[in-house]
Amino acid sequence: MTRPPVRTAPTGAVYFSLLGPLTARLDGHELPLGPRKQRLVLATLLSRPNTPVPVEVLTDAVWPDDPPRTARKNLQVYVSAARTLLGPAGQEGRDRVVHGCGGYLLRIAEGELDTLRFGSLARAGRAAAGRGDLAGAARLLREALDLWEGPPLNDLRDSAGVAEEAGRLEARCLTVYEDWAETEIELGRPAVAVDGLRDLVERHPLRERLRAAWMNSLHQSGRQAEALAVYDDYRQLMARELGLEPSPAMAALYRSMLGRGREARRPAPAREAVSPAAPPACTAAFTGRPGELRELLEVLGCGEERVVVVSGPAGAGKTALALRAAHLLADRFPDGRVRVRVRREDGTARSRAEILAELGRLCGVAGNAASPGNAVSPEGGAGGDRAATAALADAWQEWQARHRALVVLDDVPDEASVRGLLSRSGKCSVLITARGQLAGLAPVHRIALPALTDGEALELLGKLIGAGRLRADPGAALRIVRACGGLPLAVEVSGTRLAVLRHLPLAEYADRLDDSSAALDELVAGDVSVRHRIASGWQDLADGDRWVLGRLAGLAEGGGFTLDRAAEALGCGERAAIRAVESLIDAGAVTSPAGEVTAHAALYEVPRLLGLYAHEREGV
Repeated sequence: MTRPPVRTAPTGAVYFSLLGPLTARLDGHELPLGPRKQRLVLATLLSRPNTPVPVEVLTDAVWPDDPPRTARKNLQVYVSAARTLLGPAGQEGRDRVVHGCGGYLLRIAEGELDTLRFGSLARAGRAAAGRGDLAGAARLLREALDLWEGPPLNDLRDSAGVAEEAGRLEARCLTVYEDWAETEIELGRPAVAVDGLRDLVERHPLRERLRAAWMNSLHQSGRQAEALAVYDDYRQLMARELGLEPSPAMAALYRSMLGRGREARRPAPAREAVSPAAPPACTAAFTGRPGELRELLEVLGCGEERVVVVSGPAGAGKTALALRAAHLLADRFPDGRVRVRVRREDGTARSRAEILAELGRLCGVAGNAASPGNAVSPEGGAGGDRAATAALADAWQEWQARHRALVVLDDVPDEASVRGLLSRSGKCSVLITARGQLAGLAPVHRIALPALTDGEALELLGKLIGAGRLRADPGAALRIVRACGGLPLAVEVSGTRLAVLRHLPLAEYADRLDDSSAALDELVAGDVSVRHRIASGWQDLADGDRWVLGRLAGLAEGGGFTLDRAAEALGCGERAAIRAVESLIDAGAVTSPAGEVTAHAALYEVPRLLGLYAHEREGV
């Protein structure tokens, strides 16, 4: 097979574009990308930048039906051409496209690929909006949209694999357009978005958020009759095509326009229910966890892992991390991000019927179980209730199969609570937070939250009490965060108390926390109690595990314990001690080394505040 000619970039960097036809430019001049199959390989690699692309994915993109026997060799030729395009025919090109056990990985910087630049601008725009800088947000989002030159990869969509990636990119572009249009409406400049929204609604007639923005832009421009007609057209379309009514949010927007003047309204999309729903007890800005957040964004952002479990003890910041990640991943999940708590306020598990009913309300899932004549009882009772729950479960699976959304299942008590909720097909991802490891769920990606480092904990404390006060007595501040065991909730409660008790010296409060008999009494701020949160985790443990934890808590005060010491304290043999300790590790009550080490060499730890609570309950 003859190698296709490819022009090498002699100087500077090649700039690739996927937001339109696939192109490569060097110093303003377009480069030839070779024959179609070579362009398909390049498009597939660029669609997943800095991420391993399996050989099978590349093969399916180029030869979807019947790949030739020489497919792998041909792919090597096409990849070699990509290397030549990315750098001189030497080490640089080889370093940019590397082959490993995961497939081929294309290393590319933000300034070399329009989709990476697009994502960066979109994130910056949303961050600006979150800070209240609407003008800055509108400018950044518009700059992102200006990179959009037409339907992504529109010259290669006859390949199913490329078409799938192109659809994902187009959905991201639409989401950013919606963000921009809503921001312009909030700024009182609705007219700039009207025409573009009309064109997009014509191409995507069932995309509700687009239509809501179009309604709002017309209404704010004084064209109320046209705005109401947009809703009526949508209602008829939904009934005709899907047999459904518009969502409650859309109906509420319509009602708000009836008989009103130009009142700015930005409806809350039915599927953007991550942040508003039951915020976590912690109130400070998200702090720390850079490694865990980066891992979470990479894993969920690449779309290869459908289920991620974030585990850690009560108060470790699991929910805060999950919500932060969900916020930053908005452009990866164009059909929404929803959060549902799997426990009630008293810590008991909610029934499967309750959770499915809430998911149905948030996502607009319609099934037999949602009909007025076949309601689901909160407890999921016998007979008709079981049938209704099963119908709603089927409808939920169908919804997940058709959408790309992120579902946050928060504070999961055990595997049985979520097994029927996880997607069996489609592109939805599920982010689970749990105190225990949920070892029975597989395959999943696991992220365990350790205690905050001293630096992270001090940063969090400083945000609450002020940097000046922190600098005035850094030694006492360090004692406080260490007495909190690096638990984010405890650090925040301490900071909240100190922010209120401005007269209290840090050293005196550190002395109070150092007193193991009174520390938990000090960690209360208003209606937020660290003892109450730890007690909820304690109730999750089996009776035998509670007794074991009480015995081991005393050993942990000196900085950890070995397996030999655990066996001695428990009065049992080595194998029984291993099982007892590992049971507590599964439950999230004991931490173990991050790296591989034999059971005898490992140093195990009980979080300080959990150990203090175990002392109280077990009388050790």
